[in-house]
Amino acid sequence: MLGWAPATGLKGNDMGYLTITTWELSDGADWETNLRSVREQRLPALKAMGATKVTLVRTSSRTTAAISEWPDEQTRDDAMHLIAEVRRKVQAVDGFRLTGEMKGAVVAEV
Repeated sequence: MLGWAPATGLKGNDMGYLTITTWELSDGADWETNLRSVREQRLPALKAMGATKVTLVRTSSRTTAAISEWPDEQTRDDAMHLIAEVRRKVQAVDGFRLTGEMKGAVVAEV
């Protein structure tokens, strides 16, 4: 069901909410070793917080994008303090640096 999202002048939608974060691996860090920890520990933690799906996309030899799908903005906002802890671990333990974030309501999909 397509509805109109406030940011676009449309009025509400039930298609979900996404966050897209971009990350860069520290110089000299091993991609596979560090990514294994993210896959095995950090992604399941996001699912446990209510994310319906989490996808990682390798965008270069040292960068990745994480796309987290949430049932709605409220679910994502309710988990924000826990998400912040996951992000701290990704940076401190897994060797990735957060380089950007985008978030918003889904307004169309096929």
